Amino acid sequence: MKGWLCTLLLLESFVFVVQQQVDEGLAENEISQQLSNEDRRQNPPQTDSLRDEASTDSQQYCHLSFSDIHAALRELTATVTEQKAHIRALETQLKEQQTFILEELNKKTDALETQLRDAEKTAEQQTVILEELNKKTDEISNLTESQVEELRKENRDREIAFSASLMESGGGHIGPFSTDITLTYRNVFTNIGNAYNPITGIFTAPLKGAYMFNFSIYGAGHPSTPSSASIMKNGEKVVVAHAHQAQYVVNSSNGVVLILEVGDVVYVRLWSGASIYDNEYNHSTFSGYLLFALK
Repeated sequence: MKGWLCTLLLLESFVFVVQQQVDEGLAENEISQQLSNEDRRQNPPQTDSLRDEASTDSQQYCHLSFSDIHAALRELTATVTEQKAHIRALETQLKEQQTFILEELNKKTDALETQLRDAEKTAEQQTVILEELNKKTDEISNLTESQVEELRKENRDREIAFSASLMESGGGHIGPFSTDITLTYRNVFTNIGNAYNPITGIFTAPLKGAYMFNFSIYGAGHPSTPSSASIMKNGEKVVVAHAHQAQYVVNSSNGVVLILEVGDVVYVRLWSGASIYDNEYNHSTFSGYLLFALK
């Protein structure tokens, strides 16, 4: 735009100069003509030669002026052509730069969209992972609660212990009898797990495990009668406690660890011909408890 303005200004300047030169040429012609008239009047023989010289000078002047204009126009045309080429080069360079910038922007936009999609995928994956973790946590929590409850139940099942003495109240002798009898320890101190039956005097194993059993016997006032009893397992004699003397009191005790299956029974049998004594001091007792369960 600036190039075209410069071109118009130059053309106006050249036109103005040409017009001025033409006007000056015409004025000089008029002056020359007047002078030639005066000379003709004063010097008639020289008038034609002077007019010819003036005409020749004017033609040469005009000829030189139009040549300068053509040269200036050619220079101006060359300048305009050069400016047009420069403008086209600038336009081409600008288009290339715009194309490059647009491509770079598209690349960055694609990269950002890719990052955004990756971020969305990552967020979705994290959400899925978090949900899975929450599910696992809930499952573990439920499993843990179930396991704890099961362990508590197992522990409750494994909490097996009892201890009892013969007489619930008062005192006296039991025996002698003509046959062996099962002693019933009715004064129960402890019966955790209710595995001992104070009515029958029999302990029944609720689960497989190792059990510890102890019993004690006490004798008094029967110089000819011993105090003898034994721990029985499923009808088989296991250990014996025996005491006998002619005067005063006697006592004896024994214990054993037994491996019992579920349903095995353990009890104390008083021998035939023997007797034991008990009173409020609980001299004669029978106790047992689970050491540990077995699979």
